[in-house]
Order: sequence, then C-alpha cells, then structure tokens
Amino acid sequence: MTETTLLHYDAPWPVQCLDWCKTPAPGQAHRARSAYRIGVASFLENYQNQIAIIGLQDERVLVEDDYSEYADFVTLCEANHGYPATSLQWQPESAITYGWSQRSPAVEYLATTGDALRIWEYASEGPAATSPYTGRQSQNPGGHSLTMKVALSGQSKVQNPTAGAPLTNFSWNAVSPNLIVTSSIDTTCTVWDINTQTAVTQLIAHDREVYDVAWLPGSTDIFVSVGADGSLRAFDLRSLEHSTILYETPAPKNPPPPSASPSTSARPPTSPLLRIAFNPSDSNYMSTFHMDGNEVQILDMRSPGQPVMELRGHHAAINALGWGSGDQPFLATAADDCQVLLWDLTSYAQGPASPRSATARLNSPRPDAKKKIVTDPYMAYTASGQVNNLAWSPLINDLNMKPLSEWLVIATGKKIKALKVQ
Repeated sequence: MTETTLLHYDAPWPVQCLDWCKTPAPGQAHRARSAYRIGVASFLENYQNQIAIIGLQDERVLVEDDYSEYADFVTLCEANHGYPATSLQWQPESAITYGWSQRSPAVEYLATTGDALRIWEYASEGPAATSPYTGRQSQNPGGHSLTMKVALSGQSKVQNPTAGAPLTNFSWNAVSPNLIVTSSIDTTCTVWDINTQTAVTQLIAHDREVYDVAWLPGSTDIFVSVGADGSLRAFDLRSLEHSTILYETPAPKNPPPPSASPSTSARPPTSPLLRIAFNPSDSNYMSTFHMDGNEVQILDMRSPGQPVMELRGHHAAINALGWGSGDQPFLATAADDCQVLLWDLTSYAQGPASPRSATARLNSPRPDAKKKIVTDPYMAYTASGQVNNLAWSPLINDLNMKPLSEWLVIATGKKIKALKVQ
C-alpha cells in the first residue's frame, strides 16, 4: 500500500480563492475524509460567481492501489455569491468550543469578503445536495448545505451589501472566533463581532487602499495591515490614537516629476504591499511581497524598518504566500512563473524563537540586523500554469498513518491540486 501524494479536482470555473478546513466536521472526527474538505470560490467577470465545498469522494483515494479511476474530490455543495469573493476562510479551530448565541452544534461557519463580509453556515446533514456539474455530485447520502447567515458591510448588518465599499481581505481571530477584521479599498479596517453581528470599531488604516490584514497570533488586540501606500502598519485596539509603521517600501530611484496636485505630490509613489502573514510558531516574523514583485520580504517586529530576510527564487510576479502549521513551519509561495516554492527559514532566524506575548504592546524594537538573502528553497513544484492562490491543511491523521501529514492546496486556473508535503 502506497500513500497518495497528489490529489486533484477540476472546477467548472476559474478559482479565485480557497481554504482547507481547520477541523473535521462535528461528530465525524473518526472519518478520515472529513479532514479533506476545501472551500473554493470562483472568479467570473459577472454577477454569477459561486462558492463551493469539495471533499474526498472516497477515502481509498488516499492510497495508491486500485482506485486511480476515482475522482479524488467531488462537489459537496455550492451557493451563489454574486460578485467574486476576494477571500474565503473556514472557521478557526476555537470556533468549535466557542459559546455562539445562535448556532447548532452541527453547523460550521465559513466567511467570504467581496462587496460585503458574508458569514456562511455549512452543515453535512439534511436533504441531499446535487450539483449541476456532471460527475461532481456528492456521494454522501446525508447531503450537505451551504447557506448565508448574514452580510455585513460599512459598519452594520445590511440588506443591500452594496451599501459599503468593497472589501479586499479579512483575518479571523483564532483566540476569539467571534472577531473578524476586514480591509477595504476605502482605506479602512473594520473589526466585527460576528456573534452579535455588529462592528466593534472602524479606523482609517492607510493613506490608500488596504489590501490585507492579519491578527497577531495569540492576540485579540493587535493586528497588522498592508496596502497601496506601500506600508505595513500595526494597530492595537487598546490604544487606537496612533498606529505603528513597521515597514515602508523604499521610494523609487527615479520618481516621476511632482504633480501640481498637493494630494499626489505630498508623498512619493511607493510599491503597494499585497499580502501579510505571520509565522504561527514565532509571531515576531511576518512575510509580505510587493505588487508585481518576485521577492518575498521577511520582517521582524523587533527590528522594524527593513526586512531581515529576502527570498529570491521566483522569476515572475508572486500571487500568494502562506505558512504551514507544524512546529517549524514551511513558508509556501506561488507565482506567475508556475512555481510553488517551500522555504525552510529555521536556520536563518535571528537567535532563539521568542513568540510575542499576547498581552505585549508594540515596543522594544531590536537593533537592525543586516538583511539575509535566501535563494535556495527547500522544495519546488512546477504547476501546469500560473498559480493564483494556495492554502495549507492542518496536521492530519491519514487513516491512522504516522506521522501526521500536511498538505498544500494550490489553484491554477480551473485546476486544484493538493500536494502532500510531509
């Protein structure tokens, strides 16, 4: 019996974003395939976009015996989303034990952003769901359902989601899963309590559009954001009078002549920062990249101002990055060069890991250290086309196999591939 190292799924539309479930379905921890559910969202230039949940058709596809004729993943259920989703995420593990005011124990939450923050209820019970796409019907006789619970926009629950500015991304708090912070093109970030369906606070975060946001691991007070103004900023909900600028992209060497408009000439143009992600095992470290850039900057919250590492391995614009969930997680990056690169940065870290306390404030920077250039990824995978997005699985017990396995799922056009990393 040989373990499978690659699973695939052909979507009926180009895939915009995706995420791997953080836990098995309620009451189904004994079923191996319950840990192999992926949420996916389409990218169509119209109002006919979809989100879907896909899962293993049969657990036997996890071993390479006589089941190669099986489709690895099938559609379990889907729902209309209107405009394309800019981000899709499953609820964090802590949501299982959180005291939700109105939720059945059999229900799981997903969230999406786009023209609004939408919370979805997913249940693997009730009437059987069918798919309009041939060969992708669910094989689970219990059926699955995906229904929208609420749409939040601006600073309130809305009947018409177009009332607020479009949202670019969001971060789900792993400590208090009722908290979600969203980023918007209107320069703001909004912290939502999805249990009460109200906005906790909204603040002007950047000078221009905000493209991504992330909670500091272990904290319910501190989050960081990046945006079109080329800055990485940190915010503390306990002191919102000011923000801390952790990094600003260097000014261009040959800037264009100043404009007659004071608003455009007040600050030289900089390269937008598109994504931000914390190392979950040492939250001092963050990773980001520039728009159209092929390098990844690793930043240390103790040494603000410049990257402590720069990863140079891609030959085209980077589209996505993400950290694994192991004790010494890999950083995965994906780009238009059809490459997925895994980086092991353990040996490059500055001194022993010292994760920031959840109650710590943003202070005590370390002295600046010389930037390290890393050019050799630990592992590389060549896809069939440009890789648009990626997501990590949690550590999974595959059919009681040891050790625990970890998967990386990537989106290339309409194709989704899950790669077994370890």
